[in-house]
Amino acid sequence: MLVFIAFLVLLGAGFDRFFLGYSGTSLPVGTLAALALGTGSAMFSYYGGDRAVLLSSHAQPLEAREAAAQTDAEKFKLTQLDNVVDEMAIAAGLPKPKVYVIPDADPNAFATGRDPAHASLAVTQGLLDRLDREELQGVVAHEMSHIRNYDIRLMMIIAALVGAIVLLSDWGANGLWWGGGRRRNSDEGGGGAIGAVMFAVWIIGIILAPIIGQLLAMMVSRRREYLADASGAELTRNPLGLARALQDIDSAAEPTKLISRGTAHLCIADPLGRALGDKEHAAAELFATHPPIAQRIARLREMAYQSQGGH
Repeated sequence: MLVFIAFLVLLGAGFDRFFLGYSGTSLPVGTLAALALGTGSAMFSYYGGDRAVLLSSHAQPLEAREAAAQTDAEKFKLTQLDNVVDEMAIAAGLPKPKVYVIPDADPNAFATGRDPAHASLAVTQGLLDRLDREELQGVVAHEMSHIRNYDIRLMMIIAALVGAIVLLSDWGANGLWWGGGRRRNSDEGGGGAIGAVMFAVWIIGIILAPIIGQLLAMMVSRRREYLADASGAELTRNPLGLARALQDIDSAAEPTKLISRGTAHLCIADPLGRALGDKEHAAAELFATHPPIAQRIARLREMAYQSQGGH
């Protein structure tokens, strides 16, 4: 979080110094504007980000899906989901989150909200159709762990800050393009070699800030997925249920069409159908939103005292 704020300050301070000629006595308009944009984005995400995520995913309340269910099998699956969420909320010692179903055939799930009292849990229809009760329990426990660990708040705020950094970086790049790198005289900009170095640092910041922001967000997302796997296994006392669920989710090759790129980091598995998350080389560690499913399954099996080849 401190790194994100530092990037906001860097982008705003560079605008003050090299476009407005900030000398230390005038009002740092750019810096204040950058911090205001970051704060505003974070506050909007804090109070309204969950509704935006659910709306963009076409999530429907569980009650509405139950009322519209036409077959006994469909009603059974929805009732089972409701019961499992009740069980895991009790196990976690949390209020029951609002439950939604996304009409998508690909198996996936996510939790969102600002705290356990204002949390929502969404699963796809494909997840309900594909998983048995133990596997569904593992997935719900994983998402309930995100709620209990306040990952839902952290990831929404980080996503908002990444968006603010990208926007400021874009504005700065456009300013350089249209202004031709115009700045106040070197005395106002810091003077001589020092001013040139500071200008170069700002340019590099404009170029790299969006990339570094995304990398940091992905790093946080991967770490929280491992933690939620472990916490979910703690709630169910059945690590293998979640391990089997991850195998079933991983075997579905199609992307989750109704979940957008901006929501991908919230899901239990990458909804975009990218193979990067399955790799274990350095690029995957940097650019994947989720850890490799094989590694997650291996850790869960170790929790159940089973090796990869265990029975």
